[in-house]
Amino acid sequence: MNTPNLGYRAGTGAQTGAVFDEGLRQHMLRVYNYMGLGLVVTGLIAFLVSSTPALYVPIFSSPLKYVVMLAPLAFVLLFSFKMQTMSAASAQAMFWAFCAVMGLSLASVFLVFTGTSIARTFFIAATMFGATSLYGYTTRRDLTQFSSFLIMGLIGVVIASIVNIFLGSTALQFAISVIGIAVFIGLTAWDTQTIKEQYAENFDAESRQKLAVFGAFSLYLNFVNIFQLLLNFTGERE
Repeated sequence: MNTPNLGYRAGTGAQTGAVFDEGLRQHMLRVYNYMGLGLVVTGLIAFLVSSTPALYVPIFSSPLKYVVMLAPLAFVLLFSFKMQTMSAASAQAMFWAFCAVMGLSLASVFLVFTGTSIARTFFIAATMFGATSLYGYTTRRDLTQFSSFLIMGLIGVVIASIVNIFLGSTALQFAISVIGIAVFIGLTAWDTQTIKEQYAENFDAESRQKLAVFGAFSLYLNFVNIFQLLLNFTGERE
């Protein structure tokens, strides 16, 4: 008499698992779509500004360039402090604004490096990012054990980068690039695993939307930083 009941429960469990897996797949797809569209927005604005002297001359020939360079950091801090209280719509609007501001900041890349080297570096960064993110999604190893090391490394890279804006040291920039690439590769795997584990089927639509935006924001930052740091090795100057 217990057999039908056991079979029913097993079937329900399998069905629930399938529904959860499909929901998780859709969630991760939403995260990567946001990230990809964010990169498109950033790339278009960077190219537009760099190809328009009326835009880039006033920015990069005056102290305004420091504002443009540091503005993305202000967005990162705002995201961090307002994450819990922000609505999904506000988070999405701020994400697009951040991508646009990052485009202004990255316009200098198109002014300094050749288009061929930018495209080559983007492909290398995309390959590294994709492989690392896939590892973070599929591994059964708990990557949180590396979180303290990665966060300390990130803080060190950010502080050193800000200091080097004023120092302009080639040796320090080389060290920042080497350490930074390793840190952001590690963060990509950890963030991907965290995004996956944060997903819950019983979250409402608002919560899932916020999770997707914040997840895309984290992965976007990792990718952009890997790309910028790689340019110091593979970029060819105009």
